[in-house]
Amino acid sequence: MFTYRITETDHCRRVENLLCNLLPAAPHGYLKQLAKTGHLKVNGSPTSLEALLRLEDTVTLKESVRTRHFLAGDRPRLDILYEDQWLMVFNKEPGLPMHRAAEVDERNLVDLGMKLMAERGGEGKLRPINRLDRGTSGVVMLGKSSASAAMFGQMLQEEGLDKMYLGVVGGKPAAPAGSISAPLEGKEAETRFRVLFQGKGIAFVAIWPVTGRMHQIRQHFRIIGHPIRGDKRYGGGTLPEYPGHLLHSFRTTFVHPSNGNRLTLHAPLPSGFVAQLRAMAGDMLAPLLRELPDL
Repeated sequence: MFTYRITETDHCRRVENLLCNLLPAAPHGYLKQLAKTGHLKVNGSPTSLEALLRLEDTVTLKESVRTRHFLAGDRPRLDILYEDQWLMVFNKEPGLPMHRAAEVDERNLVDLGMKLMAERGGEGKLRPINRLDRGTSGVVMLGKSSASAAMFGQMLQEEGLDKMYLGVVGGKPAAPAGSISAPLEGKEAETRFRVLFQGKGIAFVAIWPVTGRMHQIRQHFRIIGHPIRGDKRYGGGTLPEYPGHLLHSFRTTFVHPSNGNRLTLHAPLPSGFVAQLRAMAGDMLAPLLRELPDL
């Protein structure tokens, strides 16, 4: 029996997503078979591929020659949260740009994703459906073709994305929850938030952007005097030990335009972000993380 204990790295990851990381060469049909036959269990009970894993859960896989063959020594370079014939959804690492900057040859999500597709024998060109700033981590969606990008782009215009971010801000917000309404570039903008933990001079917050203006969350928290930690552009200073700023797109919900199904995806926090939270919250970290899926 192969046994895995869920740590912060996989907290809030879907079972299917974990298996794709552990068994990257396995066909999707084989993963479905593991669940259907009961060879895959969470905390001793059969589970589905859509189930959400939580901190300290125990995942077991029945040992077999085929499963052992598919096991990877290392996890894939890119953290794919979801994939189908239309799109790939990544958990973008902090500090990684979406595109290559002009005349600068650097790592970027689109090129890395294209390289991965080519290695697997796939064709097509990845096109961002939504975007995250270089320093922001978390859920980002890329279409596998111009047709899929257009289909999801229309969904984005008509339905939008239901998103929740997690962030660490400076100081102590005036209220444990609230709404920031301040126009940006002449357009109405609103951001709602809730303080999850108040540390010494910093706060861990859940954030719901009601509108989608450029740099909205970062600008709004600067406006109220509590900038995102590590966001030097908007007054949050620098974090030498962290490659971005402490803002993470944690949960995204959308209606898949190909079938009308409602899909919710969570992106586990980067290890460096977790380290910052551990320094702030200490023994309260585990309870804080366990609360996140229910917000």
